[in-house]
Amino acid sequence: MFFLSSLYVSLIICVFFIFCINAQNNSSSITLFKVGVVLDLGFTALSDYYSVDRNYTAKLVLHVRDSNWQVINAADSALSLLKDEEVDAIIGPQKSAQSTFVIGLADRANVPVISFSATSPSLYPHTPYFVQATIIDSAQVGAIVDIVKYFNWSQVVIINEESDYGNGINPYLSNALHDANARVSHRSLIPSAASDDFVLHELYKMKTMQTRVFVVHISSSLASKFFPKVKEAGMMSKGYAWIVTSGLMDLLYSLDSDVVESMEGVIGVKPLIPRSKRLGSTAKRWKKKFIHDNPNFLQAEFGLYGIWAYDALWALAMAAERVQFTEQISSLQNTSFLNSTDRFTTNISKKGPKLQEALLDVSFQGLGGKFHLVNGQLKSSSFQILNVVGKGGREVGIWTPPDKILSEENVNITSSSRIELKSIVFPGDTTSVPKGWEVPVSGKKLRVGVPVVGGFKEFVRVEKDPQTNVSKVSGCYIDMFNAVMAELPYAVPYEYIPFGTLDDSGSVSYDELCYQVLLKKYDAAVGDFTATSKRLDYVDFTLPFEAGGITAVKLHNKADHDKWFFLGPFETKLWLTTIALFIFTGLVIWILEHRFNNAYRGPPAQHTGMIFYFAFMSLAFAQRERIVSNLARFVVVVWMFVVLILTSTYTAYLSTRLTVQNLKPHVSHPNIGDKVGCRNVSFLFDYLQKLGYEKITTYNNAAEVNEALVKREISAFFSVKPYTDLFLSYYPNKYKETDQTYPSVGFAYAFGKGSPLVADVSRAVIKLTDNSRLFEIKQKWIKEVDNEQKSKDSFELAASLEDFKALYGISGGIVATCLLVFIATYLYTNRDFVQRISNSNTTFWSKARAIGKHFDQRDPKSFRSSKYREDGVDASPSINENIRSSTVVPISTTDLNDANGDTSPNSEHTASPDLQTR
Repeated sequence: MFFLSSLYVSLIICVFFIFCINAQNNSSSITLFKVGVVLDLGFTALSDYYSVDRNYTAKLVLHVRDSNWQVINAADSALSLLKDEEVDAIIGPQKSAQSTFVIGLADRANVPVISFSATSPSLYPHTPYFVQATIIDSAQVGAIVDIVKYFNWSQVVIINEESDYGNGINPYLSNALHDANARVSHRSLIPSAASDDFVLHELYKMKTMQTRVFVVHISSSLASKFFPKVKEAGMMSKGYAWIVTSGLMDLLYSLDSDVVESMEGVIGVKPLIPRSKRLGSTAKRWKKKFIHDNPNFLQAEFGLYGIWAYDALWALAMAAERVQFTEQISSLQNTSFLNSTDRFTTNISKKGPKLQEALLDVSFQGLGGKFHLVNGQLKSSSFQILNVVGKGGREVGIWTPPDKILSEENVNITSSSRIELKSIVFPGDTTSVPKGWEVPVSGKKLRVGVPVVGGFKEFVRVEKDPQTNVSKVSGCYIDMFNAVMAELPYAVPYEYIPFGTLDDSGSVSYDELCYQVLLKKYDAAVGDFTATSKRLDYVDFTLPFEAGGITAVKLHNKADHDKWFFLGPFETKLWLTTIALFIFTGLVIWILEHRFNNAYRGPPAQHTGMIFYFAFMSLAFAQRERIVSNLARFVVVVWMFVVLILTSTYTAYLSTRLTVQNLKPHVSHPNIGDKVGCRNVSFLFDYLQKLGYEKITTYNNAAEVNEALVKREISAFFSVKPYTDLFLSYYPNKYKETDQTYPSVGFAYAFGKGSPLVADVSRAVIKLTDNSRLFEIKQKWIKEVDNEQKSKDSFELAASLEDFKALYGISGGIVATCLLVFIATYLYTNRDFVQRISNSNTTFWSKARAIGKHFDQRDPKSFRSSKYREDGVDASPSINENIRSSTVVPISTTDLNDANGDTSPNSEHTASPDLQTR
């Protein structure tokens, strides 16, 4: 193969240049170092002549073996070199798989192995006698990951060759992508000898996936078959992005033109080789000689592997020169090995360890830049970022490790903190950056699962159209999702698929729906999904579009219709003490005034009434009875002060309960032992159990919750904040939130694991939140609730009739009782008149009018005699005056006629004796 020929010729020319620098020396003073060369020649080796500088004290003698691309042949070649030639060092082999066997054999003989093309990071550290004089594959991982970060690609597909070379980079690349928040959505292993059908099958499988960013790590031989099939599958078109590693990018020149054409738009990386006159001169001389010796090859490049081979041999020659021997040294044989029948038994080299030690200390400016080994590996360098355009790669940037700074000016530097690339031509001959994913080519819409739940349908509502029998999805959160998807910079077709049946409302499991997304039955789930750690095992959540928080609602104090609220300001003991003190004070006043004040004299019944009357009328300072005793006056003054404090305190406490509590409510949280409730589709059931609640009841809708709270079946209802607000809007002022809120993430949209939509939807949520669009959508739905579903049980903050029902009942009952007693007494006293009226043959209204006129007359027996007037104390002067001027007006003849049923004008009647003036 052309590539193999280049490697071999590069190696031979390198050795030739090394030994032609200085003049020749006497061969008797030269220490010979036998160096085995295991290469995949593929054709007859070129000349192996070297001129030796006379100043050299050491000489590399090459013994070349051809492994012919076979692992077994490479191991056999190495064994032959170690046993037959007793070499002190081995250069090669080229393939990582071959190196594993060669390293094991060389380690037993203490012979260093120097590889300039085995780049797999898995080869080290197998043995201290292995040197990778090349940039290992893991060094380019940082450049690849930063390219992914630069274009904001959230996930990639890794395609690698199924070999030691292809698999070696996998753990490093996967970990680096994970650290950069880029997910590896799929890995594809392509065998080295894969058929065209196998490659196409893998490509079509990846084409049905969403990811459109591919990182390819394969050999040049496999690439010659792979990329033409990529183009055939239609995956080198607009929307795709391909990144290839340095192993392929450096050999781009060796690929056929049709292969390079199929790679148009590919991005690649390869180690940066600084330009120098020495490199240019060496490459020119090598190319001239190569074309002269191989006239059939019109194009040749002194590539990376040739440069590393040159520097590796140069370093080995310098190491051999540093190993000083004062006497002729030969390999020491181990007799135990010689006597062994093991065909893998080899001699142990004494030069090998010294040569290995010197090689690790070599440092010089080589063709590839600074040659310096770190832990047996060539120190990593900067990387070129190339774009395949036309017949080759065009440099679009340079990536530098974080711990290295480029001194060149006017270069594009790509690092974790700074990245800048020139315009890149992507597949499809476009400079538009692919977004990194697409809806699968199957043409299916994004399947969005929507839970079918009962109650609170303002948020998520699933109904069936009676005409078309098609489920219709609507609601506040559905409108929000529509707005978010419309905000995306690209169109994403999607369809809503109800999860659950309309006959089974309220029994669906949100966790189960998330699990169905994991099983890829749905691509996303939309609704009132709270992001929980359990659900994160199934889906990836966007940023919350609705605030979280777990709260509880309880019946508001006023909503309790506490008929005895006016007793609340004082405790029971205070009420009883106050009443007793009222009675005691009234009794004391009566005792002090009884002997001196006519107002406090009279029948026993009047004494009792006066005691209670004076005590309780003092609350309103409305008593009119004069106090004549100084002791009584002193008691009254003190008592009035007590009453003033008492009424002021009562008023203040009652005002607080009726006003301040409504303005700044404080509702205590339910106790752990209380009966509580939550929605039956909510995660809160398990959450409440973790908090310690054991008596938990689930409900489907707000009506059930309201009924349970009113009937005291539960003391509180737990829900997330949006549902709490919605429930309170159903029953304004009837319920209040408790004073404790448990944290929760909030409502978010759920997508399949690794979905690229998560990041873009989250950005759209932030935008719509900032411009209040989501708030406006919510206000639209909540406003409809306020106007259409306002509960009849709601009431204003002002005191209602229900609040005074007990107070008015007591007062009304007392008044009604007194009225009934009076009416009964009146009817009994005037029973003759009432009997005569009722027996009269008149209309009902005539009887009522006659009784009314009779009732309107004054009863002289209700007035007190003036004999109670003593010592200037007038018990009731106005009453006495009325007695003196009292005259009873008789019932008119017309009324009596009406009452008796006689309408004759000649009839004459006189008033009943009971109605005559006394």
